[in-house]
Amino acid sequence: MKKRRKGISLPTQILLALVLGVVVGILLYGQDDLKNYIQPFGDVFLHLIKMIVVPIVFCSLAISIAGAGDMKTVGRYGWKTLLYFEVITTVAIGLGIIFANVFKPGSGIDPTKLPKGDVSKYTTNAEAASSSTYGNHMIDTIVGIIPTNIIDSMAQGQLLPVIFFSVFFGLGIAAVGKRAEPVKLVLEGVLDVIFWMTNQIMKYAPIGVFAFMAVTVMTFGVSALIPLLKLTLVVVGAMIFFILVVLGGVAAICKINIFHLLRILKDELLLAFSTSSSETVLPSIMNKMEKFGAPKEIVSFVVPTGYTFNLDGSALYQSIAALFIAQMYGVQLSLTEQLILLLTLMLTSKGMAAVPGTSIVVLITTLTAMGLHPEGLALIIGIDRILDMSRTVVNVVGNALSTLVIAKWENRLDYEKGRKYYETYVK
Repeated sequence: MKKRRKGISLPTQILLALVLGVVVGILLYGQDDLKNYIQPFGDVFLHLIKMIVVPIVFCSLAISIAGAGDMKTVGRYGWKTLLYFEVITTVAIGLGIIFANVFKPGSGIDPTKLPKGDVSKYTTNAEAASSSTYGNHMIDTIVGIIPTNIIDSMAQGQLLPVIFFSVFFGLGIAAVGKRAEPVKLVLEGVLDVIFWMTNQIMKYAPIGVFAFMAVTVMTFGVSALIPLLKLTLVVVGAMIFFILVVLGGVAAICKINIFHLLRILKDELLLAFSTSSSETVLPSIMNKMEKFGAPKEIVSFVVPTGYTFNLDGSALYQSIAALFIAQMYGVQLSLTEQLILLLTLMLTSKGMAAVPGTSIVVLITTLTAMGLHPEGLALIIGIDRILDMSRTVVNVVGNALSTLVIAKWENRLDYEKGRKYYETYVK
């Protein structure tokens, strides 16, 4: 009997696609007309992923909350999750300010010699976000969590209203009891089908990764990094430090080896980095964190919520970028002003959670509020794609770890299950 030949594994295919995309991008740099033929292949992959995100969040969260069974448990998950998110993102912002002060990435750069990018679409989003219904962005966000039309919210991919409805729906299933069992069975069946679809979609991932990387390099070219190399190195260095030291420290408190977590997530981190989208790995993260020992209902609640409220990489980047622009224009900020910057970033990042292009929009709003030359963002927008790839990796690691933190806080983290999964995974 002939043995079936093993093909190239999906992670290897993705890595090869990434390298090939960079090479092709370098060779075709400046050929803007060709981007219109390559970009659609990446967009198709992103659209396929976005297509399944909302059904996965709704079905998994509703099933998990129905299993949790009562409002008190769900409420406890909620306040612990939001408290942890607030603390860890504040630490990220603070760390970014420290790195920017120590390494001063904006000093010595002549802003007149940097190419300008187009920030008009982000400015439009910032202006739209500034028109507050209740005079307070945070209140707007809280009210906006409750959907007026859940179908419309699902169609627009608004995760916060979907999460609210899913939790409410799950509590309803639990309250109704046996009569709602058929509904629960239907949701479980739908979820199984969606995960099958996910596995099929992931086979297309290498093509999507190739397209994203090729277009990225074709757009700005390697030479565009040179004037802003110091900023890039500071941002990447700060993010590596944040993962290994800050998140590593949090993991150690929970008796988890951060390197074990990174090894388990290596495929997802590569995919998220290549596509600059954490949505591409949402189904896989939920699946792996459950196998790593976190209860399903905690994973289903924490991960989708974290995609809106726990953007550690974005928070870290925003604080460095804000001080970079201030340094570039020779603006010296006192300690008090930097503390105000930290508080402003905390509030604006949470108050604009659902705004497209959140990181840049938050920066525009924050810089405008503090009089720190918001037009300076046009000078770093050219390499924002590279920086976005880096901060997406941090966001993914932070959200994966948060499920384990909340599970540990609830005394429900199954270390033995996690150990067996890791040992099986690395074989």
